[in-house]
This record gives sequence, structure tokens and C-alpha cells, in this order.
Amino acid sequence: MILRRVFYYWQFVAVVALPLWLMVAASIFGSTAWQVLGATFGAIAIGFGLLVVSLLFLARREVRLDKTVSWADVGVLTVWHVLIVLMGIYAETAPWLSVLVVLVGVAAFWFALWELFDAARKRVREALVYIDETARFGSVPAGSPSFPTMTNPAASRPDTAPADPSVIIIQEKHDER
Repeated sequence: MILRRVFYYWQFVAVVALPLWLMVAASIFGSTAWQVLGATFGAIAIGFGLLVVSLLFLARREVRLDKTVSWADVGVLTVWHVLIVLMGIYAETAPWLSVLVVLVGVAAFWFALWELFDAARKRVREALVYIDETARFGSVPAGSPSFPTMTNPAASRPDTAPADPSVIIIQEKHDER
């Protein structure tokens, strides 16, 4: 849990730290001026990609509530961030590493998007079960604390017959002016 929470915060720090590392590493490890300029443009693109993937992770409700990413997110971020650090060190000797960083970044984007849609699909299913159970039984099903409770105003009056769950009553509130 601690490692997942660290990665939750690290992903936002990495948006600035890793592109900065690429620019500094290009200057330190004996690159030419054109290579430093290329590393600067590459760092901006990688920083933008890191930001987009981080925001996609943040868009998931469970990530926002728990302030932790999933273990799969930790794995994807670890691979991508390690490759970015290695790209700063070995860009001169291994130009294929840059291609690998881009491919893993694209894969991380699609993975984050897939996880977002999967989480949204689960929430919609929960909402549909809630609506179905409420319509069927006229009350909130047990074990769904994530949805608000509903009361039947007719059931609270002792002079009326029991409520029919197939009937929906909407009470209007009039503004008194």
C-alpha cells in the first residue's frame, strides 16, 4: 500500500523531474548542441505524455479516493520511468532506447485508457443494479453504501396502505413567495 501511494504522488513529480533529467543528462554525457536541442524537444513530448497518463490514472474514482494507484499501474510506470532514466544515460550508445521509450509510453497511454473505461463500466453496472433493485423492491438493496438511500413518503404515514413497489411517487416542493 505504501509503494502504491508513493507511485501516486511520484507520477506527478515525474512529469517535471524526468524531462528535466533528460535535458540535464544530455548536457552531462557529452552530447552535441543539436543533440541537446533534440533532447529538449523530446523531453517536452515525454513530459506531455507523462502528464496525460497521470491524469488518466487520476480520472479513476478509486485512485482519487484511496490516493493509490493499482499494482498494474505501478508496473507500467516503473518500466516506463526506468526506460526514461536509461535513455538519458545511454542515448548516445543505444538510440533504439528512445524508440522503446515511445512505444512503452504509447502502451502506457492505452493501458491507462483501458483501465479508466473498465472502472467506468464497473460503476455503471453498480448503478444499474442499484436502479434495478430499487425498482424491484422499492428500497435500497443491502450492501450498497455508495448510493444514497431513498425513503417512501407513503410508507411513513400510518393511514395509508402499504406502498406498491411498481408505483413511483414524486413529490413537488413549491416555493412560497
